[in-house]
Amino acid sequence: MGSKKQNQNSITFINADDPEEINEFISILPNEEDDEVNSKNIPSILPILPLRNTVLFPHTVIPITVSREMSVVLINDAYKGDRKIGVVAQRSEDVENPGEDDIYMVGTIAHIIKKIKLPDENTMVIIQGVEKFEIKNLVQTEPYLKAEIKIIEADKPKVDKKFQGMIDAMKNISEQIIELSPNIPKEANIALKNLNAPSYLMNFIASNMNIEVQEKQKILELNNSRKKALLILDYLSKEIEMLKIKNEIQDKVKTDIDKQQRDFYLHQQLKTIHEELGLNTPEQEIENFVKRAEKKKWTKDAKEVFDKELHKLSRMNPAAAEYSVIANYIELLLDLPWQEYTKDNQDLNEAQRILDKDHYGLDKVKERILEYLAVIHLKGDMKSPILCLYGPPGVGKTSLGKSVARAMGRKYIRISLGGLHDEAEIRGHRKTYIGAMPGRIIQSIKKAKISNPVIVLDEIDKVGSDFKGDPASALLEVLDPEQNSNFYDNYLEMEYDLSHVMFIATANNLNTIHPALKDRLEIIELNGYLMDEKTHIAKDYLVPKQRVMHGLKAKNFKLPESSLHTIIDNYTRESGVRGVEKKIAKLCRWQAKAFISDKDFKPTLSVSKVQEILGPKIFDTDTYVGDDLPGVVTGLAWTPSGGDVLYIETSLSPGKGNILLTGKLGDVMKESAQLAFTYLKSNYKTYGIDPKSFEIWDLHIHVPEGAVPKEGPSAGITLFTSLVSLFTQRNTKKNIAMTGELTLRGVVLPVGGIKEKILAAKRKGISHIILCENNRKDVEDIQNKYVEGLIFHYVKQARDVIEIALDQKQIANPLQINNPDLLKK
Repeated sequence: MGSKKQNQNSITFINADDPEEINEFISILPNEEDDEVNSKNIPSILPILPLRNTVLFPHTVIPITVSREMSVVLINDAYKGDRKIGVVAQRSEDVENPGEDDIYMVGTIAHIIKKIKLPDENTMVIIQGVEKFEIKNLVQTEPYLKAEIKIIEADKPKVDKKFQGMIDAMKNISEQIIELSPNIPKEANIALKNLNAPSYLMNFIASNMNIEVQEKQKILELNNSRKKALLILDYLSKEIEMLKIKNEIQDKVKTDIDKQQRDFYLHQQLKTIHEELGLNTPEQEIENFVKRAEKKKWTKDAKEVFDKELHKLSRMNPAAAEYSVIANYIELLLDLPWQEYTKDNQDLNEAQRILDKDHYGLDKVKERILEYLAVIHLKGDMKSPILCLYGPPGVGKTSLGKSVARAMGRKYIRISLGGLHDEAEIRGHRKTYIGAMPGRIIQSIKKAKISNPVIVLDEIDKVGSDFKGDPASALLEVLDPEQNSNFYDNYLEMEYDLSHVMFIATANNLNTIHPALKDRLEIIELNGYLMDEKTHIAKDYLVPKQRVMHGLKAKNFKLPESSLHTIIDNYTRESGVRGVEKKIAKLCRWQAKAFISDKDFKPTLSVSKVQEILGPKIFDTDTYVGDDLPGVVTGLAWTPSGGDVLYIETSLSPGKGNILLTGKLGDVMKESAQLAFTYLKSNYKTYGIDPKSFEIWDLHIHVPEGAVPKEGPSAGITLFTSLVSLFTQRNTKKNIAMTGELTLRGVVLPVGGIKEKILAAKRKGISHIILCENNRKDVEDIQNKYVEGLIFHYVKQARDVIEIALDQKQIANPLQINNPDLLKK
């Protein structure tokens, strides 16, 4: 049940609050007596009135509006006569002058109750359905249709419990529809309650259902009351479901509208509160954005994006979730220093003074910075270099970046990359995500408030990768001078020019850096310090720094050079000076305590006092472990903390020619030992060894400090020398060490870390060093002060190593390697 089209078949309900109108309405409701009166004297030929968009049912009263000329003539003629007409539905409402094919053959005989002339010259007619009829044939088409009809007798069903149940269900659902539908007046319940006959009730409900004409016609043509009741129930069930869904949607929409109105009201109150408290309202916030934007040196793209986002923000409800996202994005655009640069310090002497003041040595780095400043002075502009400071810990790589920024007159920013796994840390997150933010590069630029700072990318060799992406790959764009002028950040969603930024990366190990990334870096190696250099750094930099940090004056804390030597030699073992600084800090704390307690306070800390404070010596660097036994050889190794001395020990025991390796050796070092042993066995004649000795003795190779992992091929010639020394029972010469890789053909190959290894040998008091011929260039590149007092022996073949390293004299043979009796066994 629902609303009908107004022009042809809408039903006008009365006001339930007016008793007279209710009585008048009830008086026109049909009853069985009226039906008997109206059914009498029905002629066999009736004028036919086609209705465009409704179906008239027996026993129902509807008002219709007639406007077609043929319909007006028909109504006037019938109204003057017996007022009986035949009403049928049109198959299509678009047909203006329907014929036989345009109308349904089953309709309802109607009695014209009243005719009313409307102000618009149309005629409204109230008609009441009487009986159902069928057109046998048309007898007239002009000026209106007339047809010979046959009355269809109404079915009188047996009212049992099942049928009564269907009638009650129809009435119940109809009442629910009236309650749910806003277009049906509640007075329609009066009609339902006053209709007791099942046929009257079904016709009344069918007439007022909100269904198509074809569906109503289908109900009209059914003559079986039970089938008609089932069909009406089906339509009613569908209609009430649709009404429920419609009401749910309308309730939700109403709730949303009410929420929006509530939010708007609260927002207006909040705006008033902000004004009273002197806080910024959204309008004032946008006005502040505009004022700040006027002072920016925008790029063309940045200005377009800013204007677009600001326009979007101005049209947005401040209570919307996206408002804060766009506001934060605009804040970032305003905070970034678009095309704002500091002027570089072009006074090379001043830059040199600052670099020398902050760091001792490091001449290569200082020279590279001064070269860059010189080009800037001549050219006026240049893409910043991408430097990588590579060396062991504690040599001043990170602090050097800060010194470079001071020397150039730029802002300094440090980004720690150690343990970084997420690519978004470099490129940022898309701003659609909750908690999104720009990457570290853009954040650093924002923090520096300038577009050409010095950014130190610390520990670039310790960048990781996992399922979140590969940050090293993201750094390829950042650290490429040809690409970083268009660096794209996911949060910023536009390109930013990084070509004026000086990036200085630091690393301890080049092997773990992405190859493509390493190719973009200008690598400058920082080597470990000598004793004299460490002493100078401690005296001029570390002692004054720690003295100030601990509140001591120069007269209250004095460390002579002899005390510094003791600290460096006996309490630290490193290439840098970080450990030295920690020991000096401990001495400062002890001196501060002594100064406050004033118990035998002495400002100068002698060697004995230093040993008393720091405890027993940790490292004994003054003694050289000699090679007093055959099979013991001194090698040189590289470690992340600098160079070190490595001892190779070998021994024989009766057995079956097995080989045992100990000392926590890596796979490469184990392979080097196997290779050295194989080469020795294949060249036994060269070294005067009985081949049967390889079968009756088990060989044990050990590298001391067994808890420390050891890896690499550089111990190849050391292992071979140890084996030759053992099997020929010849000692190694005094104060000699070696490093180099050995091939299966006996060729000696070059290795790395030469400077660190040389420094380690010098600390141990070793004077002779055996190296590959191809390492000669590495030694020549080292400053003279590092190699002073050392004698280098350059070799190409394994036999050259043996000639230089071993004594020619064979000692007594306690193992009886060449004893014939032992060999027979």
